[in-house]
Amino acid sequence: MWLVLLWLLLPGCGLLIDAVEHVWPVTGNKVDIICERERVQVGLAMEPFRPFVFPTIWTDEGARVTGLDVELTRAMTDELSRRCGRPVIPVLHLVRFRDLFRLLNEGHLDWFVSAVATNTPAPTRAGVAYSLPYFYGGGISGITTSATVLERVQANVREQTRHPAADRLAATSHALDGLTIAVQDETSAYYYADANLSANRVMVCDSLPAAFEYADAGTEPRIDVILGAQPVLQYMVTRVRKDWSLLARADGLPLFLTKADYGVVVAEESYRLRWLVNDLLLKLDESGRLRDMRTRWLDEEYAFPRRASLEGLPFDVEKMAAHYVQGTCRLRPER
Repeated sequence: MWLVLLWLLLPGCGLLIDAVEHVWPVTGNKVDIICERERVQVGLAMEPFRPFVFPTIWTDEGARVTGLDVELTRAMTDELSRRCGRPVIPVLHLVRFRDLFRLLNEGHLDWFVSAVATNTPAPTRAGVAYSLPYFYGGGISGITTSATVLERVQANVREQTRHPAADRLAATSHALDGLTIAVQDETSAYYYADANLSANRVMVCDSLPAAFEYADAGTEPRIDVILGAQPVLQYMVTRVRKDWSLLARADGLPLFLTKADYGVVVAEESYRLRWLVNDLLLKLDESGRLRDMRTRWLDEEYAFPRRASLEGLPFDVEKMAAHYVQGTCRLRPER
């Protein structure tokens, strides 16, 4: 009797499995899925990382966002449409930077791009993979408003270079000795500080704007240096916050604490999608399009609101007021 009952149920189980796989493909090709649904789910950092991601601009047609990473997303999607043989629309999700990795691992995003360093060891970044770099020569640097702090940093580097050769190699790791440092939570700068600045007083901020607001308020403990992605900080001190200046060596060259290239982030198991993204980036690089993008956003003079209204990509905003809440800063617990 049990054998007969099992035999009768087996076809139903097969139908059930087929139905589940139709809705959630177990081993489906990510590229084929994107082409079939004609949508690619792309993540961007809600916090502005100028010139990669700018603050949102509100237009008569709705919210628009622009920046180098947004133009890159448009170019990649255009090429993806050609590969699919049908229009593919980028659906943007602007979320907190720290949530991008989680949403990718949970399958809510196909890829995300927000000046993400491809060489940052971090426990929260397990299960992801990086594309070919689309931006070279980035890394972690710092900015300050104090000439005294800048002189102290340079003195720390000079002092370290007087030691034996083995110690001179680590000169930059002592550049910030005795200073109060601010970093954005779960960015590369945060993980650098966590690994290398255990003796420093570190302020953990929800965003770069939050770090500026905290420093402007003069709240104790006062911030001596804000660490972050060097291209972002350089853009800020050149175009937006001219009361701050980049940390530099005595010869005037920027002080890098680590170097990094920036890539597109995909799920580790999305092998076909990673190959496709790499191929798209290679084509953009060889055609000179990537070089033109970098020049256009880093070197040219422009008003980003105008670019956002004319060429920015739209996205849905469920809580518009919350979008501008850039958070606060808090002192890292003592080690």
